[in-house]
Amino acid sequence: MTTNPFFEPSALPYELPPFAEFGTEHYLPAFERGMAEQLAEVAAITSAGEEPSFANTIAALERSGAVLTRVANVFFNITSSDSSAATDAIEAEVSPKLAAHRDAIYLDPELFARVEALYGRREELGSDPEEARLLEQYHIRFVRAGARLDAAGQARLRELNAELAAAATEFGQNILAATNAATVVVESAAELAGLGQAAVAAAAQNARELGRDGAWALRLQNVSNQPVLAELADRDVRQRVMAASLSRGSSDNGALAVRIAVLRAERAALLGYSDHAAYVVEDQTAKTAAAVEEMLGRLVAPAVANAEREAAELAQAMGGQELRSWDWQFWSEKVRAERFSVDAEALRPYFELERVLRDGVFFAAERVYGITFQERKDLLGYHPEVRIFEVFDADGSALGLFLGDFFARPSKRGGAWMNELVSQSRLLGKRPVVVNNLNIAKPPAGEPALLTWDNVRTLFHEFGHALHGLFSDVQYPFFSGTEVPRDFVEFPSQVNEMWMSRPEILANYARHFETGEPMPTELVERMAEAERFGTGFKTVEYLGATLLDWAWHRVPGPEALADTDAEAFEEEALRKAGLAIDAIPPRYRTGYFAHIFSGGYAAGYYSYIWSEVLDADTVEWFDEGDASIREKGETFRRELLSRGGSVDPLAAFESFRGRAPAIEPLLIRRGLLN
Repeated sequence: MTTNPFFEPSALPYELPPFAEFGTEHYLPAFERGMAEQLAEVAAITSAGEEPSFANTIAALERSGAVLTRVANVFFNITSSDSSAATDAIEAEVSPKLAAHRDAIYLDPELFARVEALYGRREELGSDPEEARLLEQYHIRFVRAGARLDAAGQARLRELNAELAAAATEFGQNILAATNAATVVVESAAELAGLGQAAVAAAAQNARELGRDGAWALRLQNVSNQPVLAELADRDVRQRVMAASLSRGSSDNGALAVRIAVLRAERAALLGYSDHAAYVVEDQTAKTAAAVEEMLGRLVAPAVANAEREAAELAQAMGGQELRSWDWQFWSEKVRAERFSVDAEALRPYFELERVLRDGVFFAAERVYGITFQERKDLLGYHPEVRIFEVFDADGSALGLFLGDFFARPSKRGGAWMNELVSQSRLLGKRPVVVNNLNIAKPPAGEPALLTWDNVRTLFHEFGHALHGLFSDVQYPFFSGTEVPRDFVEFPSQVNEMWMSRPEILANYARHFETGEPMPTELVERMAEAERFGTGFKTVEYLGATLLDWAWHRVPGPEALADTDAEAFEEEALRKAGLAIDAIPPRYRTGYFAHIFSGGYAAGYYSYIWSEVLDADTVEWFDEGDASIREKGETFRRELLSRGGSVDPLAAFESFRGRAPAIEPLLIRRGLLN
């Protein structure tokens, strides 16, 4: 193929990908040319005959791979957001090729020799701080990728990486298929008692899309405890939903998860590490597995005690019935409504998507950082539901583009996430283009999208990731935006959640979608109290997933997983962690734990609560002193959000905060400190 829209930079504003020009026939040729071009660029670096310098080696690597970057950014967003049988097939074919391509670069002995030579005389190069850190990080990346292994070791490493890439792709595709197949269909409207009118209408639409006119279909989200369980009054239907949720992926992905864990354990041993977790955390802010385990160890016992107190209250409210996993959310809402007079369903009319977005998320960003937004209906996204906004800085200068893809659909994987379609870099002259994906139930045509409080939180959270990308101000793409350690990347997004409940922000967006009346003040106060109820459950289900991830990746070699059954392994891991609580399944079970088996969070799911330590400490900082919110926002942006990975994140935090992070604000927030 000689003409392909990926072959040249986009002529659209901010190099927004020209989605209208893309067809599935363009992806594979673009990947093939992109990989070939980058390998040719690497060959030019190693064959130049010049003594290695920062400019002709490190900066040259940063400039390489333009076509590959363009196609990968678009394609892997599509496979998550709007997949098809065609893109699934392409992903299955290209993923191992990309793993081999990465190995071809990082296991190139001549290229590594140049990087190591530069690293050896780094003190005499006269580099600025960002250049010095970039050289250091490239050296670390080469070594961790196996550059110092012998030929036999590198050959086996290439095989392992290819197998892992293929297995991860298969795992992710299995989840989407299993989740769609697990949709719960009911034949009677009476079985949906407790659901709001909008949710019932959405379920009817789901059923029509499945060819089941006259029925109702409840689509699952990619978590164990389905949000709909808080509202369904029919206990049998709740049990069906929970059973469908927990069993997803077990038949196909159980054995695949074991295979992935075995391959990772072998790779870690090959690279000289005791286990995969030790390999992962060495390059994170945690640095050691012991540091992670020390932090998690402080949380389990008080979280379980808190959850047991909550369970006793729920059992009492149930009048002696046994509390089961499909009861917890429903009866929590009952107790919450009785104790705090807060009905979750009654809150929805105050959280209409458009108002939450413009008068909540965007309003908070303008108040804190001075940025403004203008919708660009003249620009096209990758799906008709995608909306595009141009973002302007406080001085009116153009900052970048923000894409919002908010609604669930069968072609979109579960959960919520942020991607960068174009990463900021002064070296390459690029400004950021970022996208947020959510899975809000789409209402029938002409009806408003009314959100739950958790939906609102997710919207603010993911926009925190978007801000991290939009505010990036670095020279080199290696460091752009969210290119930071995994256990730091959730920090900015979690901080952004604070604005959702700030009185001045909440009052601006929490208005009834029909009358425009603000949410009553007393309801706001009761909602704040109600939020604190249930933290035991939330912490235990999170820790269950975290320590399950940790168990899969602390195995001391592949032989330790011989003849392992995934469900038995999971049961034993939760028992050892003190979290084998039938009524609180982990947030993700093995069969649909996309974060760790098809995403980038393997041995890193702990990062959410590790980042929350920084988040809770930062929220406390925003409340201290006499500086205005706008002044504090500028400081936070300048010292942390704009710097991406160009500085050591933990050192930057300590400089910003004036001390090391303290865990006490997190313990207080989660009700874990007496």
